[in-house]
Parts: sequence; C-alpha cells; structure tokens
Amino acid sequence: MIDRIRNLLNRWRDITDIEAMTEQELDDLGLTRDQLRRFAQMPADVPDRVSAMGAIFGLSEGELRRDHAAWTELLETCGDCPDRAACRRVLEKGGLANPRDTGFCPNRHSFISHWAKT
Repeated sequence: MIDRIRNLLNRWRDITDIEAMTEQELDDLGLTRDQLRRFAQMPADVPDRVSAMGAIFGLSEGELRRDHAAWTELLETCGDCPDRAACRRVLEKGGLANPRDTGFCPNRHSFISHWAKT
C-alpha cells in the first residue's frame, strides 16, 4: 500500500514538472507535452519490453533507438498494450522466443516492416 502511494506521489510530481516545462525544453527532448505525460504514466518496464521484443526479431536496442520518432511510437504503443500477460510469457522464453510467438504484439508489424529496412 505504501509503495502504491509513493508511486502516485512520484507520478504527480512528474506531471507537475512536465506542466512547468517550457516549449524550448520540450523541443530539446523531441517530445510533446502529451507524450511526456503518457510516458510518466506508463509502466517503467516499457523500454525494456520494447528492446526485448525487438531482440526477438533480431533487432538491437541501438537499431531500435536510431530513429527517435519510431522509438517513441514503439514505446507509446507498448505502453498501451492490451496483453501484457502474453508479452511477459513470450519474453520469459528468452532466447527461445520466436517472432511467430508474438501475434498479440501491437508493435509486431513495426518490427517486421519498418525495422527490416535498417
């Protein structure tokens, strides 16, 4: 219960900090205020999940992060994933996971199409 309260307070502080940011600070980050709000509210493990899922498709974290806009989109999509349980089960397979196991993943087509070009 105390951890939940701490998390809520931390998110409240994050949102307060985001609201206080100038347009220049947002431009420097390459994100909109709405994107930052969404990032502050998404589960902390999202970047790790995206990287791990990308690895299943043979993509390194560096390749995934190379295109800032595409990386941001992957994070946003993952943050809204309706099936985190299926994701967890696939990621728990580690090196045994296969792209065929990821039919549930809302980023699957991005990993296949966009990132196959890099």
